[in-house]
Amino acid sequence: MALAAMLAGDRDAVAAGTAEAGVSLHPACIYPPKVKRVVQLFMAGAASHIDLWDYKPDLVKHHGKPSGFGEPVEAFQNGLGPWLKPIWDFKPYGQSGKLLSTPVMALGDVADQMAFIHNMVSTSGVHSAATLLQTTGFVLPGFPGAGCWVSYALGSMNDNLPTFVVLPDHRGYGSNGVKNWDAGFLPSQYSGTVVQPAADEPLADLRPHKAATFVNGASDAAARDLIGRLNRHHLESREGDSRLEARIQSYELAAKMQLAAPEALDLASEPEHVLKLYGLDRARTSWPSQINAEEETHHFGLRCLAARRLLERGVRFVQIWSGNDNGFPRRNWDSHEDVERDHGPLATGMARGAAALIKDLDQRGLLEDTLVLWTTEFGRMPSSQGGKGRDHNPFVFTNWLCGGGIKGGIVHGESDQWGYKPLDRDHPTTVHDVHATVMRLLGVEHTKLTWRHNGIDRRLTDVHGHVISGILS
Repeated sequence: MALAAMLAGDRDAVAAGTAEAGVSLHPACIYPPKVKRVVQLFMAGAASHIDLWDYKPDLVKHHGKPSGFGEPVEAFQNGLGPWLKPIWDFKPYGQSGKLLSTPVMALGDVADQMAFIHNMVSTSGVHSAATLLQTTGFVLPGFPGAGCWVSYALGSMNDNLPTFVVLPDHRGYGSNGVKNWDAGFLPSQYSGTVVQPAADEPLADLRPHKAATFVNGASDAAARDLIGRLNRHHLESREGDSRLEARIQSYELAAKMQLAAPEALDLASEPEHVLKLYGLDRARTSWPSQINAEEETHHFGLRCLAARRLLERGVRFVQIWSGNDNGFPRRNWDSHEDVERDHGPLATGMARGAAALIKDLDQRGLLEDTLVLWTTEFGRMPSSQGGKGRDHNPFVFTNWLCGGGIKGGIVHGESDQWGYKPLDRDHPTTVHDVHATVMRLLGVEHTKLTWRHNGIDRRLTDVHGHVISGILS
């Protein structure tokens, strides 16, 4: 009976034109998809909307004057000093005249392809919880990442590469680490696979350690055959145990990736003009210890170029991170002390890489069925902290989207005159709305994409979420 239902679901999907050859779709895939793949750019630490995307002339006019919000404000670190004007100048770009600040001016070339959402809100001002909300739809750990849900719903477009790939900051992970892309209660094979493009071995443990000289092709095949027989024997007495099935699939995928992954991640094979587009320098291998725009441009561009190569080879969901929250030095967008010092290099590198990715996808004909989503956990306050910094602002921030199915050159939703809260406080945009929109573009009805867990039909959008029709083309 279950098999008949599954086959009927696949047959209906094919009839609706939503299925691809060899791809098993979830019954929630009921719309003709506008996109096949998604890139999520995540700025760890909370990027300042009012210094990058959301220009507020009133902050310039009242710069240095005592801040007044007209209501009691509970700030994360009491960063309620005088009003602080945008750190950089803003200029209009494209036919739309979208105002962008100096560090992100590289995105001016593609401003007419981007849709900005300036009335995003979060339910938490704590980094870990707010990051989980953006990546999983919940403020508590244990829930699947958005890429995991996409993998579960749509399956793979390339059996030799992971469906969901994560490209972390070269210095380390953001808040929550692997919890942002873990499959949670979904089967483990839907978890994100971490790739480090800047490392000597981008995919950890893909090949035998250098000390394992005894490993050769024949012994490797024999070992995998033995493991396979042991796994099958183990599974016979544990029918329905998804953990072992996921482990078996991971071994099979690892074997396939030994051939496919090195080619996919061979960035040196790219022509010089492509490397230049992404701001990559073949010769440079080290930078000063202090954060600087040159290093950020190189490393973020490296991740963006790796993402493009993975996307064109069939990876469905790629998550690119900027900023780390562990290790030393800690470098991220959490600019309590000095926005110019922190945001300047990070934003310059991010904008160069993101603009290159959009242009590269576009000229290859991939942008029309790829969605690019830029986000962060929350924004920053319009008041100053210690003169040069800004405190957390969960009350309003910015997302932008670009690519297939997106109406470019528009702004959806506004923040108030200070960039403190949404102008229309009764109708903000939530991450659940963004997730619902991403799923709709992929052809998925977000309310029907569920997994039964602890007696509840869980979904990425919880019990919330409305498609943002105003940004759809």
